[in-house]
Formats: sequence, structure tokens, C-alpha cells
Amino acid sequence: MQEELLFLEEQKVDNNLIRKVEDFRKEYMVSENAKERVTKPSIPFYGKEILEMAIAALLQGSNLLLSGAKATGKNILAENLAWMFGRPSYNISFNVNTDSSSLIGTDTFRNNEVQLRKGSVYRCAEEGGFGIFDEINMAKNDAASVLHATLDHRRMIDVPGYERIGLHPAARFIGTMNYGYAGTKELNEALVSRFLVIDMPALSEENLVRIIRHDYPDISQEALQAFAGLFLDLQLKAQNSEISTKAVDLRGILSALGTVRIGLKPWQAAQMGVTNKAFDIFEREIVADMVMTRIPEEWTKEQVFG
Repeated sequence: MQEELLFLEEQKVDNNLIRKVEDFRKEYMVSENAKERVTKPSIPFYGKEILEMAIAALLQGSNLLLSGAKATGKNILAENLAWMFGRPSYNISFNVNTDSSSLIGTDTFRNNEVQLRKGSVYRCAEEGGFGIFDEINMAKNDAASVLHATLDHRRMIDVPGYERIGLHPAARFIGTMNYGYAGTKELNEALVSRFLVIDMPALSEENLVRIIRHDYPDISQEALQAFAGLFLDLQLKAQNSEISTKAVDLRGILSALGTVRIGLKPWQAAQMGVTNKAFDIFEREIVADMVMTRIPEEWTKEQVFG
């Protein structure tokens, strides 16, 4: 059994779902052109119930919308699902400049003729990939028109000005959205109806410890509890609106630990990975106090990676 399916077994995901994922992988082979896009995520996703809901939705042909606060693992889950299903992944990050041409493609002059340079959605539809729409609630109207066509049950992209594109039977699309970010807007009902929605829960202590241990198996138990506790403290403060979510950054915690392994003092690493991400002076003082409570200034690398 493949490594990615063994990972599902370790999570105690329903065996029936695992068998169906295995059948899916066998039925839909990946073309040579797209194999380089089938990549193992750097961070695994832990959460049996969420995995089962997501896998069941994708197996029956639905698209997924992952909503929730920052640092709940939305993008990590999306990347893991593409890997588990053995599909090439195409990441599209929405911003004010994302339009239909950046999704479907644009005309370019090549070999003395005008040719279509295919966009990520076009290639995903052709190759049967998993398209990850990051911050989908930042999509402006022009891009949203492509989303409506792409996610429709007819599985046919028909956008004015482009040829009709049929979706490969293995193609799926996973949208992610954070609440309250600058530039975001409410998704309209027609777009939401094209998804099954999973509201991502806050990261639990158990899963947080697993993630840190995965990247740093040699971390001391004391340091593990300190850095995990710091993240959970920040998460709770943000949930209670005492601080913003800027400092609630799991990637920041993991990167900080990486600099400790290089030789930096833990409190200095925590400054870069956590404290300095709060740009408001008052908020930074609160975060700095939380860091000092968990990460003593006298700690050295040996106390983290003893």
C-alpha cells in the first residue's frame, strides 16, 4: 500500500473510504506531463473526522470549500488531499489582479502564430488535477464568472471568448477562505451551492504536538510543551479578540524552531517567528509577554534539541 494510504490507516480513517481512494488512484492514472505536480506536502494533516468528510465529498464528485480562522490547516488539508488521491495540484491564490485570463489562459505569440498559453484552471481541467483556490472570497467578478462555470455540475467550462473545456472526471476543486481579511467579501449563494463546506476547527493540542514532532522528532519534551503551549495561548487570545491573528502563525513557530536548530537562542527565534508579526505596539507587548512566559530568555539550543 502506498505511503499516503498508510498515513490514512494510521489516522484510523474508515477502511471503506481508504479502499475507494485506492480504487480512484488506480482508475485515474496521471499523465507524464503532470507527474511532477504530484507532491508530498511538507506538513501532514491530522484529524480523522475532517479527513473522512473531505474524502467522502471528493469521492462522490463534489468540490470542497474549507472555511475557518487562520492557522486551522485549510491549505495543509487541501495539499494533503491532492497527495492522498495521487492527483497533480494547481494552486491559485486570488487577489485583486486575478482575472479570467489568469485562470483560463491568455493569447501569446509563439512560433510565428498566436497560441493560447493555458492557465492553471485550464490545465487542471485537462489533467484531472486538484485545483486549490486560495482565499476564494477575494475573487473579483471577472474571476468569479470563471468559478461559476468551472464548478457547475455539468463539468464544462464555457466562458465567452474561450473554447469550451470539458473537465477530466478526476478533476476536483478545493476552495479556502479566511474570515474578515482585508479585501474579502461574502460568497454569493450560487457559488456556495457548488461546494460542500467544511468549517475547520481550531488546532488541538494533540494535533499540534504531532505536527511539531513530525518536523522536529528530536525536540525535547519541555521545549515541545513550551512552543505548543505558546501557539495555543496565542490562538485562545485571538479567539477572545484580545489580539489579532497576525501572531497566530504555525509556520512561524516551525520556522523559529528551525533557526534554533541552526544555533539561534530560542527567545530570539520566537521574536522573529511570533512577536515581530504583531505590528501594533500595544499588541506586540502582549505577545512578547506571552513568549517570555513560555520561552525563558536563558534557554539555549541544547534545551530545545537536547
